[in-house]
Amino acid sequence: MIQLILFLAVAMLLLFPLFFLARRPPQANGDAEVVLEARRALSSLQGELLPQEIVARIFAKDDLDYVTSFTSDRVRELFLQERERIALSWVKYVRRKIVSLRNFHLNSARYYARLSMSSELTLALEFATLLFACGGLELALRLRGPFGAQRIVETTTAAAARVCETTERTLGLMERRGVT
Repeated sequence: MIQLILFLAVAMLLLFPLFFLARRPPQANGDAEVVLEARRALSSLQGELLPQEIVARIFAKDDLDYVTSFTSDRVRELFLQERERIALSWVKYVRRKIVSLRNFHLNSARYYARLSMSSELTLALEFATLLFACGGLELALRLRGPFGAQRIVETTTAAAARVCETTERTLGLMERRGVT
């Protein structure tokens, strides 16, 4: 019984701030610039960062197998260091673009697209999941290297694709209403 009460108390503590964040008055600052930045971030994510071919190439284990079988240990180590640097750069760039999209949704989209409370909460959960996945991926890359985090890469790209789809729909709603 005490565990149930503690669980409910923790749940209320977590839902209380979410409720107030969702109910705050809308703010629209620099609408055209915010929309343009969201379009750039969306385009960058969909065209440069999330295509399966690019993600697969960054985290391709067959590259490591090739380098391992035909080169010295020193070259293998250099290869691993460079691939880790590239993978970490990819994660940081994805995170920056996601934060840009989140800012768009917080500042303009919720006002102009008139999203429902459930849509806003779902989107907030998607952003939280995605940013958490980016952090987890970065940690996994540092601990296990660029070839030991395939599941987190898949989770991150799937969550980013969902956020991109939602942003595309929101931008479409805003354009139909003549906001841009």
